[in-house]
Amino acid sequence: MSVTDKKWRAVIDEVLAESSMPLHYTDIAERIVERKLRINLGATPAATVNAQISRSIKHEGSDSPYVRVDRGVFALKSMIGETPAAFPQGSENVSAEVDEYQYDIITSFGMFWRRDNVEWNAMPKLYGVQQIGADSVDFCRQIGIYLLYDGREVIYVGRSTDRPLGRRLYEHTTDRMATRWDRFSWFGLLPVSETGSIGVMPVTYPAEKLIPALEAILIEALEPRQNRKRGDDLAAVEYSQKTDPDIDKRKAKALIDRI
Repeated sequence: MSVTDKKWRAVIDEVLAESSMPLHYTDIAERIVERKLRINLGATPAATVNAQISRSIKHEGSDSPYVRVDRGVFALKSMIGETPAAFPQGSENVSAEVDEYQYDIITSFGMFWRRDNVEWNAMPKLYGVQQIGADSVDFCRQIGIYLLYDGREVIYVGRSTDRPLGRRLYEHTTDRMATRWDRFSWFGLLPVSETGSIGVMPVTYPAEKLIPALEAILIEALEPRQNRKRGDDLAAVEYSQKTDPDIDKRKAKALIDRI
């Protein structure tokens, strides 16, 4: 079996074993991608890494090879005795029952996506990738909150509930906002599967998750100077924009026609 065909647990163990420090699950995923330890990354590599480790801790108990040293930060148990100074005091006592999906509410988001990277129609393709090499996700059918920008200035805040995100943004290309915005950000509520499909809305949201999620949205959207960090671990569900391939095809055709 080639290295790139190893299972998730195997490559996670490999990355953690080579690190002298505990790693956040997003960092583990990034190292797996950078070193090309897997060919098939799915659409949510960071979430997959987190799920693999958290599931082991929860179901395997003391037999699990992993220890949670902080929220979203893990290490191999075998490393603790070798480099104790690298681990926070008492970190081995962090509860394994902590739910690492602290943003079950904000399942995905994109910041400052370019309007001209989208081929606009009634149901446009809003492609995003969690990490380089991961499968792209079409967020057209996502629902949630969005912001329109003129440069870096927020000029409009809206919501997509009865109509999906792609439809709502398309409407702003033909209404009174049509000529006023060139970028947009969005915060989605529907879950994203490992295969990149958009799921359904949960029935309820607990307050202990709702409040930090709202705080995180405000920090990301407003970027207040006195907030020294982004919303806790919100970057774990951020997606970078990917240009609609139809735009590249249209540009290539236009170039050929000119030639």
